[in-house]
Amino acid sequence: MNETFFNPAVIEMTGAGISSLRDTSLTVVEKVDWSVAPGDFWVVAGPQQSGKSDFLMTAAGLLLPARGSCRVFGCETDAFGEAQLAERLRVGFVFAGGKLFSHLTVAENVALPLRYQKDLSPDESARAVEVLLELLELTPFADVRPSTLAASWCQRAALARALILKPELLLLDGPLVGLGARPRQWLVQFLDALQHGHDWFGGRPMTLVATTDDLPAWRQGRRKFAVLHEKCFTVAGGWGEVAGSANPALKELLAEPSGATM
Repeated sequence: MNETFFNPAVIEMTGAGISSLRDTSLTVVEKVDWSVAPGDFWVVAGPQQSGKSDFLMTAAGLLLPARGSCRVFGCETDAFGEAQLAERLRVGFVFAGGKLFSHLTVAENVALPLRYQKDLSPDESARAVEVLLELLELTPFADVRPSTLAASWCQRAALARALILKPELLLLDGPLVGLGARPRQWLVQFLDALQHGHDWFGGRPMTLVATTDDLPAWRQGRRKFAVLHEKCFTVAGGWGEVAGSANPALKELLAEPSGATM
């Protein structure tokens, strides 16, 4: 008898309403039906104030949907408590602007998830951080506090903190905001390497979701696109479908100059 193996969605939203983090009584996106398969790389685009951050936090299980359901690794996010810690640790999140702790050094920021979630000796923790900082070219800034660093290095440090527990799903909120052309190129290429399976993760492909208001910066690579506009979530498809779309929000975002700092 042939046995069919079912590979469940990493993220699945069904009729989900997205609340505003600032005012949970306010719905910023309506009726989201969306499925993210293992190994997908999604870019969710939208103009400013379109609810991108709220959408991403809901997808990560950090914000409950106003209605409908959101499942992450098959677990309803409204039940994402201590009993589901193993599932929560499979998710890495990079906040807009990095949200690093200014009183800690870069190395100390990156080590925080290990301190709280892993039973490692100080030497084991320091070694894991050292290897990851080297991978992201952050070694010279290990003992530096974020307030003295350029935005591009703070973004890398925030990425390192999200990756230190080796998540299977990585969500990034506006990761290119404030970056010049060269740091943008490095980051996009590094994220592509994560999707394809980076050696530091044992070659295991990672599932990624990033938000943006600059579509052209993401045109290369094997990605899927969706757009948030006027409380609607619309799947656009691959880059070919995006480039030829008549969707007014997509056309507006495509007209924005790529590579400009924001």
